[in-house]
Amino acid sequence: MDYKAYLIEKKDKDKFNSFLSRSEKGHIFQSYEWGEVKARTGWVPLRLVVEREGEIIAAVSILERTVPFLKRKIFYAPRGPVLDYKDRELFDFLLAEIRKLAQRRKAFMLKIDPDIPSSDKELADYLASRGFRLQEKSDFEGIQPRYVFRLDITPELDLLFANLHSKTRYNIRLARRKGVQIKENCTREDLRVFYDVLIITAKRDNFLIRSYDYFETLWDCLVENNLAKLFLAEYKGEVIAGTIAFIFGDKTWYIYGASSNKHRNVMPNYLLQWRMIEWAKENGCRIYDFRGVPGRLTPDNPLYGLYRFKKGFMGDYVEFIGEFDLPYSPLVYKTYTAMEAFYSGPVKKLIRLYKKTKNTGGA
Repeated sequence: MDYKAYLIEKKDKDKFNSFLSRSEKGHIFQSYEWGEVKARTGWVPLRLVVEREGEIIAAVSILERTVPFLKRKIFYAPRGPVLDYKDRELFDFLLAEIRKLAQRRKAFMLKIDPDIPSSDKELADYLASRGFRLQEKSDFEGIQPRYVFRLDITPELDLLFANLHSKTRYNIRLARRKGVQIKENCTREDLRVFYDVLIITAKRDNFLIRSYDYFETLWDCLVENNLAKLFLAEYKGEVIAGTIAFIFGDKTWYIYGASSNKHRNVMPNYLLQWRMIEWAKENGCRIYDFRGVPGRLTPDNPLYGLYRFKKGFMGDYVEFIGEFDLPYSPLVYKTYTAMEAFYSGPVKKLIRLYKKTKNTGGA
């Protein structure tokens, strides 16, 4: 074993990204630029690599944040680390180096949610043997979605289109026939238009969205570096829907979607998805990831419509291995999890009650 581990500097960015983008398990959330996005929202990015004979063979982008009450730090490696997961010797070495870094920086835990399917029981057993604890989360409770649809886009476009559900093909053609146009040469000014539609979507579907400043950060760090793209659907000169896709290596992710309350009958969302698939294929991608879908697939699930929409593109339904925590300081970790459970239980119920009484005029 002749490994060398070190934290990279900005001058190593291209080398770092090059390894990640070539790796089977490379992910946009492990990229150098994603660390820059999170650096503007209170996290500290730490990029650790392992080399052998001058070549990177493992890498992890760790996001560090201080837990205010505890005054200790957590480490989180979104969709990381990136390495050959079957090489247990290498994995052990990387985990040992992360632990050393945690000791220096006073971090009490490491959280990972690797891009690994739940069918890999051997990896789950390995993580457990190294002290990791699986966090039981359902549907969208985790930091990253546990369940996604992923489409293999290596076949020819005609075959991909033919493989779509008949209703999905119909709606794409309907949008074209009705005159929906997809705008791709979007500028920073168009981002505000998208955000205004996103606000409408959030109010209609009752979910929270980040501030406009955050989307400006995405533009600066990702769009300007050709790692993301904004698409807008226009109908009769008016923007009625929009999406933002991330791209890294040979993968594209559908991250944000917004739609107006107007003209929903012309099916702009279907045409937007298809155009993003075309764009991903034009850029040499082999995987198009539709991101989160519910884990409970019954028609009474409020998110079943989301599942049905994404399923129509005939991707593979993928369940990831889940979130794993590795405590470095068991006592601090126990306090942290107790605080987390309290927030997600009684405190969250009080917040919901407050919002309900506020919205209904109750006392």
